[in-house]
Amino acid sequence: MKGLFVTGTDTGIGKTWSSCVLLAALRARGLRAAGMKPVASGCRETSAGLRNEDAEALIAASDPVPAYADCNPHAFAAPIAPHLAAAMNGAEITLAPVSNAYARLAMTADRVVVEGVGGWAVPLSDALMQADLVRTLDLPVILVVGVRLGCLNHALLSARAIAADGCRLAGWIANRIDAQMPFASANIDALHARIAAPLLGVLEHAPSGTSAEFAHALDLRAF
Repeated sequence: MKGLFVTGTDTGIGKTWSSCVLLAALRARGLRAAGMKPVASGCRETSAGLRNEDAEALIAASDPVPAYADCNPHAFAAPIAPHLAAAMNGAEITLAPVSNAYARLAMTADRVVVEGVGGWAVPLSDALMQADLVRTLDLPVILVVGVRLGCLNHALLSARAIAADGCRLAGWIANRIDAQMPFASANIDALHARIAAPLLGVLEHAPSGTSAEFAHALDLRAF
């Protein structure tokens, strides 16, 4: 196993934070681990070109450190769905740049943590869904569940969709984005009983923590 694909139950539920913790946990095991954000919208203009803060966070958590173009081959300025952001630029998201960048990262890293965009069923173009990217790279999937009201429905539907798309859910992470959510542990237990893939760990709400400080929370012995 060379790579892992990280998806989420929605946008804004902590995929990047969880991916950075995954990188820290893999590196703590002595593995070379690099992060990748194949598609990113909501990028800012810089003197070096478009840059995305999620991709930059993954790069900062990586060793070896990937070139920005390999981490984020498809970057768009508009903070909207990526297929719409691409269309605004007269562009189209294709898989070849992603496959080529992934291959370069895999040459120098033991593991490549590939963070998706939005939730699982986000279109990449009129012809591509995110599942097409995952199948092309042949990656197992890790689902980040944002533990908040509604997470049971979102998580169970996402797990079903991943399987229906012919992809393998290798594990899931409970990310406690709502520190005040009542019965959060009971919700996590309910998902644990209903998702066949293993719970890799629970990440507590950490507005000021570093990914390395939370690496111990994840059990990645299977990876």
